[in-house]
Amino acid sequence: MTDKLKQAPVAYQNEPFLNSPDGRILRMLAEYQEPLARFRHEQIQDTVVFFGSARFQGQKAAAKALETVEHNHDAAGANLAQDLKVAQAGVDMARYYEDARKLAHMLTKWSINIPARRHRFVVTTGGGPGIMEAANLGAHEAGGKSIGLNIQLPFEQYPNQYITPSLNFQFHYFFMRKFWFAYLAKGLVIFPGGFGTMDELFEILTLAQTDKLAKKILVVIYGSEYWNRIINFQAFVDAGAVSPQDLDQFKFVDSPEEAFEFLKEGLTKYHLGGAPKKQGEVMPEIAKTRP
Repeated sequence: MTDKLKQAPVAYQNEPFLNSPDGRILRMLAEYQEPLARFRHEQIQDTVVFFGSARFQGQKAAAKALETVEHNHDAAGANLAQDLKVAQAGVDMARYYEDARKLAHMLTKWSINIPARRHRFVVTTGGGPGIMEAANLGAHEAGGKSIGLNIQLPFEQYPNQYITPSLNFQFHYFFMRKFWFAYLAKGLVIFPGGFGTMDELFEILTLAQTDKLAKKILVVIYGSEYWNRIINFQAFVDAGAVSPQDLDQFKFVDSPEEAFEFLKEGLTKYHLGGAPKKQGEVMPEIAKTRP
């Protein structure tokens, strides 16, 4: 008598298959469907996304880092000079961490008081350190939910502790992460950052320019001093590469208060049906959007 053949696993429990090139489409779909299910369960209607450098620290941490370098007299002169330059830059840029924290706090305080069945304009970040941590921290301190859309990277990227645990996501595919940044967003705040921040900014501007967005996304570029050194937007127009009206897709701001007032006015106008409602007046719920 021959031994019975061992029962094979069903396909969706076959880990070698799921992790193989042939299972890639299923992994992609999972990074769409699993977040969708969680957003529905957590009753998230829309978001305001904060982008910015993962490398900036708060004022206290940046000052401590500079102090540590200044006391490191044993380092080689050239290395010490470079370390001092980087540490001083960290102190200079720390103001953007604090501003992101304050703006996220103001926005969350306002949004949690909007009469609605689902959560509106939830602060969302890439889930890591730096500006991302600052925005999640500000929302946490205001008593609201916040989202972290993390991704597997060889450096820098780990979930910060201020993300709402049930809204902490981990992605493998950049394009699926970008989809979730854009799909629920009604506002985008671009703090000073590097290549990734610029990538995210220009992707949204391109979608808006080419009418690929089915909604109005308010784009705030925070820190005109920094961004005017990094990008000459007017040069695009002068060269005929973009139309003058393309520069109307975003607004430069230089304080949390200015950013908040712009966002509140625009979100109210485009996504809350006009003027702010009086206290006690129920706001009509926006219908669920479809992918």
